[in-house]
Amino acid sequence: MSEFQKMTTSAQNVMIHVLNLTKEDAVLIVTDEFTRSVGEAFYNAAIEYGCSARLYLLPEKDRPLLEIPTEMNELAIGKTIVINAFKGLSEETPFRIKWGKEILATKSIRLGHGAGITKSMMIEGPMNIDYEKMADTAEKLIKSFENAKKVHVSAPGGTDIVLYIEDRPFSTDVKITKLPYFANLPCGEIWCGPIEDKANGIIVCDGSIGDIGKVNSPLKIVVKNGKVLTIESDDQNLVEEVKKLINIDEEARIIGELGLGVNPGANLSGNLLEDEKAIQTAHIAFGNNEEMEGGQNRSRTHRDFLFYKPTIKVTYKDGSTKTLFRDGEFNF
Repeated sequence: MSEFQKMTTSAQNVMIHVLNLTKEDAVLIVTDEFTRSVGEAFYNAAIEYGCSARLYLLPEKDRPLLEIPTEMNELAIGKTIVINAFKGLSEETPFRIKWGKEILATKSIRLGHGAGITKSMMIEGPMNIDYEKMADTAEKLIKSFENAKKVHVSAPGGTDIVLYIEDRPFSTDVKITKLPYFANLPCGEIWCGPIEDKANGIIVCDGSIGDIGKVNSPLKIVVKNGKVLTIESDDQNLVEEVKKLINIDEEARIIGELGLGVNPGANLSGNLLEDEKAIQTAHIAFGNNEEMEGGQNRSRTHRDFLFYKPTIKVTYKDGSTKTLFRDGEFNF
């Protein structure tokens, strides 16, 4: 089987198992020159399955994009599935959030979002897994968080933080079953939007950061009442870059997400799109979470910070406690 056919098979599998693809679907694939082979694999997969499909290339001359090109909104009319398969640029996060809002506001389009998706992801791991088995794991884990009041998250790298998640249930991208119809590509995590003004503690990112990649030196973030207080690292250039990214607006510094990886095929590649799906990882994000249940953060950006081997102790509404993760291992 050729490399392109392997990618086509992966694309078709994820659209069937995660995005509920049918022959009646009309699919729009948004890609760019850098990621074109991946976009073409999704296009080919949709056509082979019997769907109608359209391939759209982002205008390279205008990148990084700050606004949605007019023709993109026009192309989305009448589509039932939209696939984003393009390079992940940190400067384009506001554009991606705007585009996602436009798509999800229709309440009829299923969105597969793969900003930063690569050929290797399509061929070698996170896109070639047992989707039903992964969905079962995600469902069991989400159920274990039901009626949770708060979580204490710690990790060997130094993370030690308490997040309040009462009435902020977890969601997953391993199979789209309810609004908003959204899944990351590759998929394989569960997440919730913690209460925005109650998180306190320390996050030590010793993994990767969204749109930046793997850190050379751990990044320490002190959080008080849900807001970034200080940022420290031996890598001063990283500190300055992160400060710039989380100061786009006031809410960019406010807690936005707790996420846990459940994809057994995801590798630690330094690309957060894949890293955050890997088992034995957790990530905490700052910024927009308005598409998460109960989320109140309306920032124009969203930035994830990943760390390894989390231990997660849950306190439930009735006062009982349970450790669901111990050093990255499921314990439920």
